Amino acid sequence: MPEHHDITGPVTGVPLPAGKVGASVRVPLDSPPSPRWSQAFSARLTRELLGGPSVAHLSLDRAVQGADIVLDGVENQQAERLGDALRIAVDAANRTAGDAPAPTANMPAVDAEAIAEVIGRALAQPR
Repeated sequence: MPEHHDITGPVTGVPLPAGKVGASVRVPLDSPPSPRWSQAFSARLTRELLGGPSVAHLSLDRAVQGADIVLDGVENQQAERLGDALRIAVDAANRTAGDAPAPTANMPAVDAEAIAEVIGRALAQPR
């Protein structure tokens, strides 16, 4: 079953520091998505915005941060188009994020726990 997230709560915007262009806009999601969902979302959002007005200042490299979509560099002329693009990107990520099989582990879980245990013991040793 695909992972599903919804936009919840109000969208907020704050000015960026002097010398930067646009605002920082935060769009809350219902819960933090997986890296796979975040990647699907960012890829689709980028696709939706290509060729549009003034996207050069828009930062999409870390668009999903925790349970928020955070876009820096948003300008007035992008706002309406960005709303539509966000809705399309969330819908696309909801449809596709669960389609790929889960990645296989590179080692048994007990081996990973053994590594963590060794590190934990080393951290507990007095200097």
